Amino acid sequence: MVRLYAILATVVLAVGLGAMWLLTRGAGSDDKFAQCRTSQIAGGTAAIGGPFELLNGKGETVTDTDVITEPTLVYFGYTFCPDVCPFDMSRNAEAVDLLAERGQSVTPLFISIDPDRDTTEVMADYAFNLGGKTIALTGTPEQVKAASKAYKTYYKAHDKSDEYYLVDHSTFTYLVTPEDGFIEFFNRDDTAEQMADKVGCFLDKI
Repeated sequence: MVRLYAILATVVLAVGLGAMWLLTRGAGSDDKFAQCRTSQIAGGTAAIGGPFELLNGKGETVTDTDVITEPTLVYFGYTFCPDVCPFDMSRNAEAVDLLAERGQSVTPLFISIDPDRDTTEVMADYAFNLGGKTIALTGTPEQVKAASKAYKTYYKAHDKSDEYYLVDHSTFTYLVTPEDGFIEFFNRDDTAEQMADKVGCFLDKI
């Protein structure tokens, strides 16, 4: 049943994104990123993203403006995730490396949706192990919920009486810039090369 809710939440998000794209399609001439878009979204006019306040690996409170200082790939997941999150974050990091080889700088950002286990110390180790420019953030349950709500993501933990409990969650990666906010999303079917090509197109238009 929990997985059904996760699937329904993803479908609702996809439908919402498509609806916003259709509603703003007429304003395409004002969209400087129009040539780069392959997904049905409304770019910066979409109600996705926004302010958040979380904790970094040092236990310091940081805001979205503190960490999103350049084009950033934002992903919501958790460190105990057995397969999906490690794959997605490794792919995101690979896309960032490909972009760096092309002279384009992007930061991979990981936001935990499992604050009970993902302490600030765990976040510090996670970012270190991923290497590169990866930033990993956690927070109080309230802070995490607010950040997730801003990005329209879904998550729901299984029975926490089991220390190895899983957390169902959406798996989109968001491209966000300091100037334009949210401008594109990527799903699990996108490869690192495809992501690098798409992100590169957007960066060329900034």
